[in-house]
Amino acid sequence: MPVRTFLGSKLHRAVITEANVEYSGSIGIDTTLLKAAGIRPFERVDVYNVDNGERLTTYAIAGGPGEICLNGAAAHKGRPGQRVIIATYVDLDEDEMAAHKPRTLIIDDNNAVTQTLIGEIPVDW
Repeated sequence: MPVRTFLGSKLHRAVITEANVEYSGSIGIDTTLLKAAGIRPFERVDVYNVDNGERLTTYAIAGGPGEICLNGAAAHKGRPGQRVIIATYVDLDEDEMAAHKPRTLIIDDNNAVTQTLIGEIPVDW
């Protein structure tokens, strides 16, 4: 059965707190945000820099409170204070689509969740 790729979860407009080119790679994300979004450590994430248009793919690691840290080569794609969107995607077959509910977390200037939006794929689509 063919699959399609859909948004899994999104951290919308998180603020970069650090960029560390000397770290071996990844993006450090506040553990509270990871859990709220359902993102697992070492899961693939896409990062979209709202301020400069840069995009990258890496993997998530657990970070400290309020942390959004670009590591390794990713550190060249953003700097502290810039806003990013961090997204995961999921492959679903036809039977799984109706039950899928992507989660978007709206993030404030302190990297705290202010709102959680749950999406739905219309059944009649």
